[in-house]
Amino acid sequence: MKNLVSTEWLEKNIDNVRILDSSWHMPSSNRNASQEFLEGHISNSNFFDLDKHSEQNTMLPHMLPKKMFWERLISDLGIKNSDHVIVYDNSDIISSCRTWYNFLYFGHNSDLISVLDGGLKKWLKENRNVSKKNKLFPQSSYTAEEKLNMVLNKDQINFNIKNKTFELIDARNQERFEGLQQEPRKELKIGNIQGSKNLPFTSIVNQSDNTFKSSGELELIFKKLKLDPSKEIAFTCGSGVTACILGLANSILNGKNPIIYDGSWSEYGLK
Repeated sequence: MKNLVSTEWLEKNIDNVRILDSSWHMPSSNRNASQEFLEGHISNSNFFDLDKHSEQNTMLPHMLPKKMFWERLISDLGIKNSDHVIVYDNSDIISSCRTWYNFLYFGHNSDLISVLDGGLKKWLKENRNVSKKNKLFPQSSYTAEEKLNMVLNKDQINFNIKNKTFELIDARNQERFEGLQQEPRKELKIGNIQGSKNLPFTSIVNQSDNTFKSSGELELIFKKLKLDPSKEIAFTCGSGVTACILGLANSILNGKNPIIYDGSWSEYGLK
């Protein structure tokens, strides 16, 4: 599993991979990801809209779409099953990890889907080239195969509260997890899922350039949670985006595909 690629690696291989800008920002940020893409992006990349490319027939944000929708979407982007896809973002919440998770869920070869470590923030910091051109690719015939064991629903979360079959880790900040801060979505309660543990996603990335901490550092961070080694680990957050950052970090350590509570607090915390 090639979870991460460096900016140096991408610059050398830029013509041999497919690149997606998967930037997504919290509504309160007043940033427009698609507009920012038009103003400058890594060459040969296409914009991947997390909102539009998720399940539309629900009030919950960023839920996994239907298989047929995903196949049509990725085919329209001209991405083939054999393509090595690199996802990056220019977001404070490292939204590219959610798109990485989606590709894995729909069966893309785990060695052929990677996140650009540090994203556009690091790319620009190193004065690497950007483009304003939106490159078009011929349509493909992408096929997907869902990995249903990578996603959890609310019933499974409730079952786990009673039976403790897996460890659940919440990626939100400590204040939100402990109910000391109001949720950004007004329809949500404050607090956390009973029995879950807190690991803010910001603790596993370097704030200077959004790169992931070393595997040694990640191992120590997870060790502090005192997880039961005999149990699987699943991840949750506010709306299923930052949970995937923890999922990627865990995959760096053990090579396993992440397990995500798709509805996360956007579903579980509804008043």
